[in-house]
Amino acid sequence: MESMVLTQLISEEEIADKVAQLGKEITERYLNKDLITLCVLKGSFIFYSDLIRQIETDLVCEFLGVSSYLNSAHSSGEVKFTLDLTRPIENKHILLVEDIVDSGLTMNYLTKNLLARNPASLAKVSLLYKPEAIKTPCALDYIGFEIGNEYVVGYGLDYQGHYRNLPYIARVDSIN
Repeated sequence: MESMVLTQLISEEEIADKVAQLGKEITERYLNKDLITLCVLKGSFIFYSDLIRQIETDLVCEFLGVSSYLNSAHSSGEVKFTLDLTRPIENKHILLVEDIVDSGLTMNYLTKNLLARNPASLAKVSLLYKPEAIKTPCALDYIGFEIGNEYVVGYGLDYQGHYRNLPYIARVDSIN
């Protein structure tokens, strides 16, 4: 494993505060509704688990696996499912939970695929959003933090499977 130089970008405390705020907003929107939350694996799993514990209404958890990075720090531009849903979402309110939106390709791919399954509604939340990196515009209902066009790790985000366990978001300054 290469060594990396990291700089903390978003602290554990800032993340916790933002997740609590998002949970409150989502609770207000979905109180007493038939909600299914979709975690986009693998990077979203920590954000997802913290977020759903802040949503104060009944919900069902589902998981989707997608990949566009293929062991690289840069998106390949091709999105592939690695795990699909285990239940139908027709006529259900769906909250899609993503760790980061950079190019917009994955979010648009997922949006198109999920809308084809006829949910009652589809809302999208991303912990991180990189407006400078967007290649194809995509609409998000909830955004945790806007960041620059930099590579980040921590809080579920990784570099070749490493650094997911950091409790904060760090910018990768260099890879040696």
